Amino acid sequence: MKKSRRLTCIFLVNSLLLSCSTLKTEQPQPLDNAVDPAIADAASIPNEAKEKFFMEMLSVPFLPADNSHKNIACEMPIVQSEEYLTNNQIAYDVMGWEQRLPLDLELLLQTSELGRIMLIDTVYTDKGPAYRYFSNGTHNEVYEPWSSSKIFAYTGALAKMREQGVGAPGLIGEINVSDMITTIHSYKEFGTSESSSNEIATYFANIAGREYLTSLFFDKWLKLTNQNVFFRGAYGPTPFDPNSDVWIEQSTEKTGSINAFKNATDDPGYLPYRCESCGITGNKPMTTLSQAEWLKRLALHSVSSETSHPNINLKDVESLFYGVGNSLGSDVMGGMMQGISNMLHTAISKQLDNKKSASNALDDVSDGKWRIFQKIGWGPSETRGTTEIVLLAHVCLPYATVPSHSKQFTIAAQVSVNENAEENLPIAGIKMLDLLQSSLLRYFDYKHR
Repeated sequence: MKKSRRLTCIFLVNSLLLSCSTLKTEQPQPLDNAVDPAIADAASIPNEAKEKFFMEMLSVPFLPADNSHKNIACEMPIVQSEEYLTNNQIAYDVMGWEQRLPLDLELLLQTSELGRIMLIDTVYTDKGPAYRYFSNGTHNEVYEPWSSSKIFAYTGALAKMREQGVGAPGLIGEINVSDMITTIHSYKEFGTSESSSNEIATYFANIAGREYLTSLFFDKWLKLTNQNVFFRGAYGPTPFDPNSDVWIEQSTEKTGSINAFKNATDDPGYLPYRCESCGITGNKPMTTLSQAEWLKRLALHSVSSETSHPNINLKDVESLFYGVGNSLGSDVMGGMMQGISNMLHTAISKQLDNKKSASNALDDVSDGKWRIFQKIGWGPSETRGTTEIVLLAHVCLPYATVPSHSKQFTIAAQVSVNENAEENLPIAGIKMLDLLQSSLLRYFDYKHR
């Protein structure tokens, strides 16, 4: 008999108890049916509308009609543009690459009062992938990433296991690693995974170690110059315990020994949340640039060897993005495809066809081949006196019926509202949807030259 475990994402909104463990799997309704995000005065929004909006924030995501492929990097036409630079032109392997970026600070500037946002647009040229970065000028400001940073813990853990020649899809004892990854994003039990998102993510961080996780932002991979970015924390005091220290790679049946810290505080690289160097942003502060760049490089692993992670391979990335190798079968989309919430789906669909539902608009423009890989995080902060939401995602709209709508981009966005109260989460969500819609309206109108 399965052991039932209560997930750790329960919120109280106007006396309505909402639990991630009660999420329904039926197709959700569009977010814009809940409340108009353009309403500026949160106090004027009826409680019922806020509660409905928050339920949609917790909802299972729309999935594409076509699940026949597990591509991550988008299938896109070749273009030429002087405004986009390739890997070699930016020279990501040389410190200071941030100063060489084709960075546009004008397009999204009008949205700066709504929150922080970075959008990395990727196109394909005859010289390989090329990029243009859009920011509202906040891309180097640190904030708490909440659960949006859990993919970082997974990346570090897989990289450590690859040092022993094993990875994903894999098993830890009898627990399927891809099932665990899906639980991190869906906040629900999935296949063999019965633990909570927070416990699993802390366990992966304990495998990677905080010194190594932090080094991936600098000399080990991203080569950032912003020293205020680091990963020294966890996701609660209790890590997942698989009752096994053996990692088995499914395809090869090769085994590796898991050397994980039993507790986060056992890690010499761990810092308490209010450490002296942490300030009010906690023990894993990040920026929209650092988060978006990390995810972009993972997403382009198969087409950009110059920036791919030096240790992990494509199967590891597919496990994160799709949950490839999960115990429920190849027809089931897991991983980041199961990241809760449809705010980004709704914001994109508004640029495609405002008269259609989000799922129909996305399917119609891409023949059902669109992909949105996402991780969201949120919570009230006592240290900052705010309630916050962070969204991190990679989006593929391949060969759109409207050529200008054929897009591939990575996005990181953060918003906050005053007062640290769980009942303010839907207000922060409304602000996030407004930020996304305002930014994407300008982005979809942008014509690269």
